[in-house]
Amino acid sequence: EVQLVESGGGLVQGGGSLRLSCAASGFSFDDYAIGWFRQAPGKEREGVSCIRSSDGTTYYGDSVKGRFTISSDNAKNMVFLQMDSLKPEDTAVYYCAAEYYGCYSGSVMSGWAYDYWGQGTQVTVSS
Repeated sequence: EVQLVESGGGLVQGGGSLRLSCAASGFSFDDYAIGWFRQAPGKEREGVSCIRSSDGTTYYGDSVKGRFTISSDNAKNMVFLQMDSLKPEDTAVYYCAAEYYGCYSGSVMSGWAYDYWGQGTQVTVSS
């Protein structure tokens, strides 16, 4: 059974940090890219960052570039999103998702391309 389980969300003050984790199981981790998406109430889903574990390719959305860092632990089938200098506009439900051989450094992330999704974790940044 394919599973993607997010953790690490919570409430933080503006300027603070959070580290999200995504634990993957049930598929060949090395063949997939893991991406982080977020969706705030009343807004469209936004691709935040992704990483292709096989070669370390990463992508960051413009709104998080320089503040968020994605990494992976291939031995544990886990991906992390370190979020620093958080802003109230980062408030959203964050989802991790898996795409077969996906993630391209110069391409905006497309949710339709992702095969598997987690249940999401809430991140709330207070002003």
